[in-house]
Amino acid sequence: MAFKLKPLPLPSYLHSSPRQNPNFTLSNRSLPRFFSAHSLPLGLSLSTTASACTFHRNALVTARAFRSDEITSEGQEEEKEEQVSRQSEKKELANQGILDQIKKIVMFTGPATGLWICAPLMSLIDTAIIGQRSSVELAALGPATVVCDYLSYVFMFLSIATSNMVATALAKQDKQEVQHHISILVSVGLSCGVIMLLFTRLFGSSIITAFTGSKNAHIVPAASSYVKIRGLAWPALLVGWVSQSASLGMKDSLGPLKSLAAATVLNVIGCVVLCNWLGYGIVGAAWATMISQVVAAYMMIKTLNKKGYNALAFSIPSGKELLMIFGLAAPVFMTMMSKVAFYSLLIYFATSLGTHTMAAHQVMVQTYSMCTVWGEPLSQTAQSFMPELIYGANRSLSKAQLLLRSLLTIGIILGLLLGIVGTSVPWLFPYIFTPDRMVIQEMHKVLIPYFIALSITPPTHSLEGTLLAGRDLRFISLSMTGCFCVGSIVLWAMSSRFGLLGCWFSLAIFQWARFSIALQRLLSPKGVLYSGNTDQHELRKLRTT
Repeated sequence: MAFKLKPLPLPSYLHSSPRQNPNFTLSNRSLPRFFSAHSLPLGLSLSTTASACTFHRNALVTARAFRSDEITSEGQEEEKEEQVSRQSEKKELANQGILDQIKKIVMFTGPATGLWICAPLMSLIDTAIIGQRSSVELAALGPATVVCDYLSYVFMFLSIATSNMVATALAKQDKQEVQHHISILVSVGLSCGVIMLLFTRLFGSSIITAFTGSKNAHIVPAASSYVKIRGLAWPALLVGWVSQSASLGMKDSLGPLKSLAAATVLNVIGCVVLCNWLGYGIVGAAWATMISQVVAAYMMIKTLNKKGYNALAFSIPSGKELLMIFGLAAPVFMTMMSKVAFYSLLIYFATSLGTHTMAAHQVMVQTYSMCTVWGEPLSQTAQSFMPELIYGANRSLSKAQLLLRSLLTIGIILGLLLGIVGTSVPWLFPYIFTPDRMVIQEMHKVLIPYFIALSITPPTHSLEGTLLAGRDLRFISLSMTGCFCVGSIVLWAMSSRFGLLGCWFSLAIFQWARFSIALQRLLSPKGVLYSGNTDQHELRKLRTT
């Protein structure tokens, strides 16, 4: 009797491979009844087949183990290579002497110096050109520049936040995050600029009147006109700051330098044409400076766009992002506010001393500001090089101390040079600024405290930059606030007794107090350069910020 066998489906355990089912084995019990020794190929028995499958399983397990060992070995080798690389870098850094560090610092700070010079140079150009025309308009520049220039320092937090956030996003190679940061910071800058534009239009005259007092009411119209014209550039100025800081965060200083250099040349030409040739005086100087600031902002935006980012893409920041921006720069904001407030008080007390004294003070303040910016790159250098030595993989407090000595050496030498040059200009060449002999006499009275204050400023920048790099932000903000409070009392007492000479000696005391407090903090055993135990939790918080 013939009958037909239907093919039976294989059990699930026969579909499983040793790779999928490591417990898979073959035996007579595990096979279905229709499987028998006769149904297997010639020369193979059940035991042979089971042995083969077991061998296959063991081979795969062995291969996986070998691959795992190979990956672990490769990871260990890469880690060892990285450690060797770090040790070699650290050794190379340790072998650098103070002369090598000074050379490296000079090469780093050289190009950055131009960025700090251009802004005060514009105000100095206005001072020199207007001083040739009228002592009254020269005196009016004093309170006017407080509103236009000193108030801009209040928004320095935009620059600091932009550089920090852009550099952090670039380190993660996240281009979209970089663009997002730029968009929200440009929006914040534009909003602040519009608010300041309206503020100067509505309250500019009131601020000038409060500064000058009833004795100098004759300079209020000229100063108010200057402030209102310069105020038109506030939105472009702050957006330009964000674009400039973004480029600096991308390690590009040449683009912003070209923009500011072109703006400075335009300001010189505009001042000469509008003030001297067309006879517009202080109003012409204001228009020339305002237009040059708008052009500089446009060029900075264009430079940033060439890098593949849209500098005019606006994005409304969330509440959390706003807290991050302001929280990041809050201590620096307090520091800048203390400086701005003290310099504003300095001009305020000088305005009560008469027109000629005000004019002399304006010249000295502008030349002082022009000289002090040469020390700012030392602070930037400390903020760039110190963090790796204090917190980085190549942490070396001894090398950080050596770097501070290098910065201090450069700061002291630069301070003496700036003090000599800065004092010689108003002493030997006062007619560059004004032909008025009474103004020149007032200028010559303050040369000694002028030199004392100016010579200590560059080393002070290097110390405060190191404190910022070490994230000793609470101390630097509290110390600067304390210097402002005590300095204001000293300024009030000395200006009322010694006039303009007392104002400048108060400035010298203020600068030397900043230097002494910062130096004492850095040399303290609890300072960032001598503390051997670093709180890792705080360090992680700082890095996150």
